[in-house]
Order: sequence, then C-alpha cells, then structure tokens
Amino acid sequence: MTGGPGSGHTRLTWLYVPGDRPDVVQKALASGADAVIVDLEDAVAPDRREYARAATAELLASTSPEAGPGSTPVHVRIADEADLSALAGLPGLAGLRLPKVTRASDIHRVAAIAPDTPLYALLECALAVENAHAIAAAHPAVRGIALGEADLRADLGVRNDAGLDWPRGRVVVAARAAGLPAPVQSVFPDVRDLEGLAASCAHGRSLGFFGRSAIHPRQLPVIERAYLPTAREVESAAEIVEAAATGTGALALPDGRFVDAAIVAAAHRTLFLAGRATARA
Repeated sequence: MTGGPGSGHTRLTWLYVPGDRPDVVQKALASGADAVIVDLEDAVAPDRREYARAATAELLASTSPEAGPGSTPVHVRIADEADLSALAGLPGLAGLRLPKVTRASDIHRVAAIAPDTPLYALLECALAVENAHAIAAAHPAVRGIALGEADLRADLGVRNDAGLDWPRGRVVVAARAAGLPAPVQSVFPDVRDLEGLAASCAHGRSLGFFGRSAIHPRQLPVIERAYLPTAREVESAAEIVEAAATGTGALALPDGRFVDAAIVAAAHRTLFLAGRATARA
C-alpha cells in the first residue's frame, strides 16, 4: 500500500453506541459519523448482552454495508463467541471489532468463523502491543489495528497520557509495516472537554494516527476539524501536485523543498480530504 500515513481509508469519525439501545443506534446512524460501531462489550451490562445481540442481529439482517451513497457502515465490537456466531455473515455487517486481541492466533480463530468479514483488532495490554505487527499481518481479513487505551493504561500502570506515546507509536508503525491504514485514535473519555479532545487529536495526528473513535456525537465535529487538512496544508499540496504534473521523477519546488513520488501521493490525499470538507460544507 502506498501513499501517506492515512492511505487505505478516508473515514475520520467512528462512533461507538451501546448495542442494547436500538433507538440510540438509529440516532447514531443519522449523526454524520463516518462509521457506527455497535458495542456489545463494555457498553452493555452482562444481563443485557443477549438482548443487545438479538437487536444488533435484527439491524444487520435488514441492512447492507453497500446500501447506497450516504449510508453509514455498521461495525460491531463483539464480547464473545456467541456474538461472533450470531452476527457472522449478516448482510449489514461492515466489520468486526475484536477486543483484547493478544496474538495472531486470535485473528485466525475469528477469520475461520467469519471468513469474508473485515476484522479490526483492538490491542489492550502490553503483550498485544509487543505482538502488534504479528497481529496486523496475521490474515488478509485484518483491515486495521488500534489501541484500547483504557485497559492498556491500567495494564501498564501509566499515570499520565505521555506514558502511552510509545505504545501509540508502536501501533502506528506496526500497522503501516503490515500495509494497513494508519490506526484511528482511541476514544477520549470526557465528552464535555472538547478543548482537551481537540488538543489530544492534534497530538494523535502528529504521531501518525488518522481519525478517531468517539463516544458521543458532540465529539464528531471536533475530531473531523482536527484531522482535516489546514488551509496551508491544502495550499502546499496543490503546489506539489501542480509541480509534479509538469515534471518526472524527483523534483525540487521553487522554495527548495524536495518532492518525490511518496510526497506527491500524500499531496493528492490531502486534496482529496480537502474536497471532502468542501462537500460537507
């Protein structure tokens, strides 16, 4: 896979919603999120999981991931093998989020049951981070990896956010080394602190993440603004693309910047994302 660090997908916002609240799921599908993740794990009490599974299966049986322009893909974070068996193969299932993946064999087990379903591994402990590349490269069905930072923070005994920067960088490198898109950031737990969310997104973008999971619709526009290119980035990308169109191979811009094929590909991606912003304006 070639291109900039985000190549492979252009979804910026992934909204988690509890699977035992079908009404909230429907609102999430209309929220403007790029994808909705129906959560059957942490967001659902154990005594509600059977109901959540049935409600989610009903939703997925009546929809399709290719429902048409403007439709929102539905992913599911499963809690156990009962969820996997009930949901695998349903037409509306766009992807499975696999919690607490620790090794490549976890991926193989799921892929054997849901062979045609895109899989996204959540790495939530030190062992998972150590095995990040093996997990990312475990199977063609793996379409992405990401950190589950709440559990990882507890496992590592990390006291402040900076303590997670090494695992974050590790996951970014592992994903790209395996030819996967850049990971999306883990959720920001304080839904009221939008300034903190914006600052955290800016930091995540600087580390190589692309987009972010959210737990409330009010977080979506903050995430999108943080990850869309700035006016200066768009201007620079346009200069690069224009210069590349008139030359071959590596070249130098008038300001002295050196440009090669990878930089040109990243510039095209920046302009594509800028077009997305214009279309939504």
